[in-house]
Amino acid sequence: MPRRYHVEITRRAERDILAIFAHSAQENEKASMDWMSEVERQIKTLDRSTKRCSAIPESKELEREYRHLIYGNYRTIFRITGPSVIILRVIHGSQLLDFEILK
Repeated sequence: MPRRYHVEITRRAERDILAIFAHSAQENEKASMDWMSEVERQIKTLDRSTKRCSAIPESKELEREYRHLIYGNYRTIFRITGPSVIILRVIHGSQLLDFEILK
């Protein structure tokens, strides 16, 4: 049986999701709602299947392993700490990652 993790979402990641939703809802509210529902659903699946997500390329520079879950053009960046998965950021794939938030 796979290990189960407790999934925590930081306030910063929650703000990321809401900002992405608000911006995209200006063009298409239904698509934005669908996107947000799917991101939330995928985040919930991290309680069991974290290893399916690859390490982010920036992990080498950070000297710590961070992983990401990719959905469409967005990356949900998280780390595994003991029994927890901590969601740190949800950003557009073309956006530069702010290393300070991950330290």
